[in-house]
Amino acid sequence: MDWGKVIYVFFSLMSLTTTAGFLYEHNEIALFLAAGVNVISTLLKIGVRNLMAAELLASSLVADLHLIPAFIVFTFTDNVGLAIALAIGAVVANLYSVALVLIESAKNKEQEEY
Repeated sequence: MDWGKVIYVFFSLMSLTTTAGFLYEHNEIALFLAAGVNVISTLLKIGVRNLMAAELLASSLVADLHLIPAFIVFTFTDNVGLAIALAIGAVVANLYSVALVLIESAKNKEQEEY
């Protein structure tokens, strides 16, 4: 088992689930955790060299650029609606990222069989 890949996929999924958690429970701590986990996920994707590395990094950056402003807006202006809208954008970017991870895993499995 490749533990580097396990950690990489773990943080990708945690980015998605913590953001979904904020959409369920609208509070600053949940949004801060979602943004923090997503930043860690982005940092892990920087050194990756695989088939879809550029797309994975780009989708993670998009989620970062939704969650960080969402946290700032929610904390300083109390505009919950805008924070939720930005978090939904981050969820879409994270879903795209998870889909890419699944496609990449399938391609790697396919190459290992031959």
